[in-house]
Amino acid sequence: MPLDTRLVPGAGPARRDLALAVLLGALAGALLVWQSALLSRALDAVFLGGAGPGDLQGWLGPFVAVALGRAGAAWLGDVASARAAARVRVDLRRALLRRIGELGPRFVGAERTGELTHTLVDGVEATDAYVSQYAPQLALAVVAPVLVAVAVARADLLSAAVLVLTYPLIPLFMYLVGGVARERTRRQWVTLSRMGARFLDAVQGLATLKAFGRASDEAAAVASASERYRIVTMGVLRMALLSALTLELLATLGTAIVAVEVGLRLLAGRIAFEPAIFALILAPEFYRPLRTLGASFHAGMAGREASGRIGQILAAPAESGAPPASAKASGPAALDTPFGVTFDDVHFTYGAGLPPALEGVSFTVGAGEAVALVGPSGAGKTTVAQLLLGFLRPERGAILAGERRLTELDPRAWRRLVTWVPQRPHLFHGTVADNLRIARPEATREDLERALRRACADGFVEALPQGLDTPIGEQGQRLSGGQAQRLALARALLRDAPLVVLDEPTSQLDPEHEARVAAAIAALRRERTVLLIAHRLGTAGAADRVVMLAGGRVVEQGRHAELLASGGVYARLIAAWHGVS
Repeated sequence: MPLDTRLVPGAGPARRDLALAVLLGALAGALLVWQSALLSRALDAVFLGGAGPGDLQGWLGPFVAVALGRAGAAWLGDVASARAAARVRVDLRRALLRRIGELGPRFVGAERTGELTHTLVDGVEATDAYVSQYAPQLALAVVAPVLVAVAVARADLLSAAVLVLTYPLIPLFMYLVGGVARERTRRQWVTLSRMGARFLDAVQGLATLKAFGRASDEAAAVASASERYRIVTMGVLRMALLSALTLELLATLGTAIVAVEVGLRLLAGRIAFEPAIFALILAPEFYRPLRTLGASFHAGMAGREASGRIGQILAAPAESGAPPASAKASGPAALDTPFGVTFDDVHFTYGAGLPPALEGVSFTVGAGEAVALVGPSGAGKTTVAQLLLGFLRPERGAILAGERRLTELDPRAWRRLVTWVPQRPHLFHGTVADNLRIARPEATREDLERALRRACADGFVEALPQGLDTPIGEQGQRLSGGQAQRLALARALLRDAPLVVLDEPTSQLDPEHEARVAAAIAALRRERTVLLIAHRLGTAGAADRVVMLAGGRVVEQGRHAELLASGGVYARLIAAWHGVS
């Protein structure tokens, strides 16, 4: 199993640390040879030379110094490999988060949250054993035996030949057993990922499961997945034990062959005592790197399997129409604020064989103007918002910010000039203040309170047990849909971006709060450019102009009152929405 470049990509600090770990491991192997030579000479002097304790003092100092040097080199090698593993984990998480951000919300929406989270957390952690143990040991399994074989060959050529001839047997059996172990580890990883995803889905949907009386069925399904994982894991452990037994048996047999042939020749007087002891001392050490590699092989297998999923995410192609990861140009700092937005003959299709989402859409939102985008479901309103936010790229046509094409701007810098309130805003586990400060981390408490007042959210926030410091739970569990919407609007207002995109900001509000939020939206146009996706009559009426989409095309646009008076498509749609005959 070669070093996986998805885990240790390119040259960098992690690669240098791994090289240092291998170098220190080789140094420890060389010191081991020196230590064995000192020990064999001392034993020869005692048993055949008649040396006493006083005569060994000259050997004791160098022996202890070499032993301490060997221990220090091994310890420093472990430190270097652990540091490499830590750096790899940091780099992998950073690369994964950056790539997921580049792929955008459509990629995340198509994945199972639990499986993706498992890869980001447990998958990256699983690479630790691979990088810190398996990767350096893979090189040492070649370097250290060569050092030992050369040293033994200088003392006894026949013993070195026995070591060299038996050496290939261990990698051969590692390969044979490792193939089965790799497949079982892959199954274990896949089973664990699916079980984690299933469990998270069950926890997130617990209210729905309870409401429909399916909680016990889902609990049984999770228990069944857990049992499958137990069975697969025990299979992996059985294979690991079999592999360890095989390696130990081969290493023991190799050492025994050396011991037998050295002993027979020593009895026959065909080899001196000192080289015989030297070969016997080093014989087990010759196989030790391979035995350690066998143990680390199973420890690092999970990391290798995790790297497959990590590599899939890092190499995931952007969807059709999504901006490439390298889509960068000069930042939008040159844009004058407020600036307008223009859609010029924009076409977009989500995939081959699917009907176009937008066909030749053209409209303008002037600087400091509020424009309402209306239309039936599937008309392309959300696609317009995704294109404007830079999550998608038009297939034909152009989107202009001021006088510059959106494709010419750095997507990250562009999004700093845009704030967005989706129809179903996401609130994170934390306090109200934490969720607001996502928009502006340095905002003061007065800034937060001002944004809440403008979004008509100050009343319910003040009524919460701890006000701004009240925990609201994941996805705003303690809030109603309308309260979550107003909190998201306050977050958008706090960001103070020159372009505001609002997707149904009043869809879950009662008429009183809808009127107040509509007034706040109307006030925004004095200082910002606003694109408002609306269904309700009152919300659309807060805009300067209305653009109506149907079937991915602009069918009408103009002032709200004029379009209502015309009795055209827009007037009939509004009448249908509000039950007017």
